[in-house]
Amino acid sequence: MKNENLKVAVIGGGSSYTPELVEGFIRHHRELPVKRLVLVDVEAGREKLEIVGALAKRMVEEANVPIDIELTLDRRKAIKGADFVSTQLRVGLLNARAKDERIPAEYGLIGQETTGAGGFAKALRTIPVILDICRDIRELAPEAFLINFTNPAGIITEAVLKHGGVRTIGLCNLPIGTRMQIAKLFDVDVSKVDVEVVGINHLNWATRVSVEGIDVTEALLSKASGAGGLTMKNIPDFGWDTDFLRSMGALPCSYHRYYYMPEQMLEHQKEQLQQGFTRADRVKQVEAELFELYRDPDLKIKPTQLEQRGGAYYSEAAVNLMTSIYNDRQDIQTVNVRNNGILPCLPNDVSVEVNAVIGANGAQPVQPSKELSPQIRGLLQVVKAYEELTVQAAVHGDESAALQALTIHPLVGSADKAKRLLADILAAHREYLPQFK
Repeated sequence: MKNENLKVAVIGGGSSYTPELVEGFIRHHRELPVKRLVLVDVEAGREKLEIVGALAKRMVEEANVPIDIELTLDRRKAIKGADFVSTQLRVGLLNARAKDERIPAEYGLIGQETTGAGGFAKALRTIPVILDICRDIRELAPEAFLINFTNPAGIITEAVLKHGGVRTIGLCNLPIGTRMQIAKLFDVDVSKVDVEVVGINHLNWATRVSVEGIDVTEALLSKASGAGGLTMKNIPDFGWDTDFLRSMGALPCSYHRYYYMPEQMLEHQKEQLQQGFTRADRVKQVEAELFELYRDPDLKIKPTQLEQRGGAYYSEAAVNLMTSIYNDRQDIQTVNVRNNGILPCLPNDVSVEVNAVIGANGAQPVQPSKELSPQIRGLLQVVKAYEELTVQAAVHGDESAALQALTIHPLVGSADKAKRLLADILAAHREYLPQFK
């Protein structure tokens, strides 16, 4: 894929995460010689795009790397001729996220931006926009890879795999974050840690972990019992029970707390709401502080405060993936790809999050070392069915599929609540859900 005029388009370029990505392109410029980095956003994000773009230009100038930073509100111009198109967008901005968190809470349910009813609402808003972007890519950059970071990443990737008609790989910073946390637990460099990941985005398990080539899975489960730090910035750090982890035989990702510890997670959410805020409100505060920093003309590097935003290792994951494709590295990374029989308990055409060999042709999934256990397979199949129905609902404006998706989700689990939830979600986000009109 070697290209002396390597072009990357970032859709949602005005995001507070962008300096993290720019830092990655600077640090890895020898291996991934990006020539043109085009940041694109919508009119509502113009001010943020200009602030982030100015910082990005100062960063590459300070680092003395030959990356041309371009800013535009013209998405088609950004996509035309791109080698990679990265998506990191939020339809409806943080105000919509706040609704996604508050509406389920009114029914005594967990409200979260990627899981349960909140993630469902975000998917409905996002999928039509992503598929519209895919139409532009098919026309203007048919050989480009779409690298999707937009949440809920697995559902968005599945929609593109089924309806987008472009080369796509879904990406999340959680797997690489888990490797970092495991390395810290064992006091080794992350390069010494190998993790076999199976599942779907935000519902995956580390089924085999090795350090310096030695299987340490059982030792990890003992170390992880009650251990702090095995979570993400946006998820409460409740420790895992020893007996539970041993009976699982695998390390659940941090988002499993919503499924395995719903009472504690719901209580935590209630405490926040009683204090008058949601996670979205907290993120608004963090973003306001970040953009105040970004405005400083003397700031020429990514500020450390960005780590509080929850995007740790974002650039590491994104740039590693692009670099491996560009250089045909044939290394192993954890990504979201089409199943194609890798997990036999799931349909072939769905998105799964597994280890894959990354090269010039994209991602080739690696067969897991053993068959999935019933305790993993059972929850996985239910949540995947929810995702399939959510894609169907979002693409076709299918209210029947939407109702069934909510009903079978473990964090809803009630036909009556699902029906009322759906009505509230459709009403609250009407302007972003034209497919249901």
